[in-house]
Amino acid sequence: MSQKGKRNALGRGLGALLEDSVASRPNQNNLGMPEEFRPGGMYSVPLDSIEVNPFQPRTDFDEEALEELAQSIALQGIIQPITLRRIDTNRFQIISGERRFQASKKAGLEKIPAYIREANDQEMLELALIENIQREDLNAIEIALTYQRLMTDCQLKQEELGERVGKKRSTVNNYMRLLKLPPEIQVAVRDKQISMGHARALINIDNIDLQLTIFKKILAEDLSVRKVEQLVREVVSGKQKKDSKNSLLDAEKQYTIQHLQRNLASHFGTRVTVKCNQNDKGEIKIPFMNTEDFNRILELLKLNIPS
Repeated sequence: MSQKGKRNALGRGLGALLEDSVASRPNQNNLGMPEEFRPGGMYSVPLDSIEVNPFQPRTDFDEEALEELAQSIALQGIIQPITLRRIDTNRFQIISGERRFQASKKAGLEKIPAYIREANDQEMLELALIENIQREDLNAIEIALTYQRLMTDCQLKQEELGERVGKKRSTVNNYMRLLKLPPEIQVAVRDKQISMGHARALINIDNIDLQLTIFKKILAEDLSVRKVEQLVREVVSGKQKKDSKNSLLDAEKQYTIQHLQRNLASHFGTRVTVKCNQNDKGEIKIPFMNTEDFNRILELLKLNIPS
């Protein structure tokens, strides 16, 4: 092949090189595929002969990111091959690389470069979970749930799991402990309202009600991880002062008021202010811009202006 030919092939991505290799092989069927796909080899495989992994733990793909990848593939081709297992003569299942597979379809490709390897259902699940855990956009709860599934579905012990994912046993254990927290706190970690550091500090408190109270204080006062660790130490050691206890109660009330304000603002379509003192007395203010806005709020309150 000339130097010019090589540059053209490289410009079309890895698939272009494989096309040249596959075209030179004997014993091919009418799809241009070799009759024998040997495990351990890399081939150019038609997209319509590939099925997604039924054990894939990832169900949602960022459409915008997928579209960007599709545009990149259309220009540069596939740089990293996907990995498949053969399930029939010319049928395959994805072991890893579903995102590249989906983007290649969007880019209008007919074939994709792929490694072929042997894998049973158990190995398919394990490989899919391990690939999923290596994603950079996973939050701490998603990682913990994946670790849990690897241990239960794949019957791995923590030591074995650590070896498979390249993590220390203590690291795996720190993630797994997050699943002992109340669902409300787990959701906050998942949605990045609080960090894993906040959550790890809360784990050291056995009382769920107290965990939730401190959690609400974190949200209400935007506490740092260090502040939460200090507060938890005081609670656990039993040295918490009276004013600290009152502070926790005040924080819980403040969190409740803020939650109420957001719900009222959403209901009335305007900013609502709720004030409450230590004696549980207070006021609710609902501003309006004009007569029309005032009537709209009255209608929402199901009140009529006397004629």
